Parts: sequence; structure tokens; C-alpha cells
Amino acid sequence: MKGDRELIQIVDAAMREAELRSGRWLACRIGCYECCIGPFPITALDASRLRAGLSELEKGDPERAERVRTRALASVERLKREFPGDTVSLVVDIEDAGQNEVCPALDPASGACDLYEARPITCRTFGPAVRIPSESETAAVGICELCYRGASDEEIAACEVEVDTRREAELLEELEKSGGGGGETLVAFALAEAS
Repeated sequence: MKGDRELIQIVDAAMREAELRSGRWLACRIGCYECCIGPFPITALDASRLRAGLSELEKGDPERAERVRTRALASVERLKREFPGDTVSLVVDIEDAGQNEVCPALDPASGACDLYEARPITCRTFGPAVRIPSESETAAVGICELCYRGASDEEIAACEVEVDTRREAELLEELEKSGGGGGETLVAFALAEAS
């Protein structure tokens, strides 16, 4: 989807700026995957991107793609056992639901994301000092607790970037109208559907 590629370019450019501003304060790197533990809601657009990323991985490295699928299916089974019924809603609504569940896209051996280029917006924007504006409320600055250790509020503010994701809402509306799905899901469920 062309609009999604444009959205990703906007987000990634802002995040590159955040990395430059943050420098030594940024803890995010391969092997640091604290933010990859515990399920979180993703959009239908994120799910579509992940499934496309898994399809691309299948073409280039079918064994790695199969490991991602296997982890996703195992995750879905664990979550369904722990949260029977409307699992996605329960996991999203219950604060500590599935808190130890590792993202199936994470390669446990390397600590790297096997679907890094296709990762959800939440994954792309987590870590640095990021403000995501919203029409309904003032955006708070989100940062990873591992980043900016010892930094003053002023130092963190100097690293802050604003990421404009308003285009995402338009793309989600287009996707839903075209029959491509809507609502929220989890990474494991999105990848299991690709199996």
C-alpha cells in the first residue's frame, strides 16, 4: 500500500532525528528487547504490514519465516488458553495480561526482530523521547525507562521529536472500506493468520 510506505517514511525520518538528538542517552539496540515482551494492540494496517513482511521473509529465508510462524502459533495457543473467548480484547483491556509473552517476531537467539522492516508503528516509535499528537488530547512524551538514565528533564526535552501519524487514521479508514479489516489485534494473531 503506497500510503503505508509514505507513513513509514515519515515515521522513520522522525525516528532517525530522535536517534541523532538522543545520542548516548538511547539504549535501544539489537539485544535490548524489553519492549518486545508483553502483547500490545496493533492496528489492521500494522497487521497487514507484518503479514506482508512475513511473506517477503518466506521468499528470502523460508526457515526463518517458519520459525516466526511457529512462535506466533504457539503464542496464540498460550494466549487463548490463558484468556478464552475474545482473547484480543481481554489482553488489550487487562493491564498485565500476557505480560511475559514474548513477541513472536523476536528471534530469541539474536535478540533481533525477524520482521524489523515490517514492524508496527508502536515498535517504530518506542524508546526515544517521542510526542505523537492527537486531535482529542495533548500528546504526552513517551520514552523507554531504559533510555535517558541520568538525563535531566531539559536534556530529555532537547532530544524530543514529534511524530505525525495522522495519515495512519486515513489509511486505516481506506483499509476498512476496501474490506482489508479493521479494529485492533495482536502481533501473534496477525502472524498466525498468515499461516
